[in-house]
Amino acid sequence: MKSDNKILELSFDFALSIIELYKKLNSSKEFIISKQLLKSGTSIGANIEEAIAAQSRKDFISKMSIASKEARETRYWLRLLKQSKLVDLEFDAYITSVEHIINILTKIVKTSSETVLK
Repeated sequence: MKSDNKILELSFDFALSIIELYKKLNSSKEFIISKQLLKSGTSIGANIEEAIAAQSRKDFISKMSIASKEARETRYWLRLLKQSKLVDLEFDAYITSVEHIINILTKIVKTSSETVLK
């Protein structure tokens, strides 16, 4: 995927990595948390994609805020998998990636909200 939109590119690549992680979790017989992770981890980019087509600045902020919430939920599931040791996999790279996405989304929402308030 070639794009000038960094957050869209990051979230798409992250979703692909979550799909691969989901497959590994399933092959390790982890089905419940992996499904939650798959939903939230792929939803981040979907909401960013919707935000790009927003009908207004407020709609944009709303969609980006939802993407941020999905990213935070994804971080929760990753931390839970890591600390519960349900499966013998490494989660640090995924956690670092989603934290980077959260930081960018937080800046986007904050900056966009400031321009609406002015």
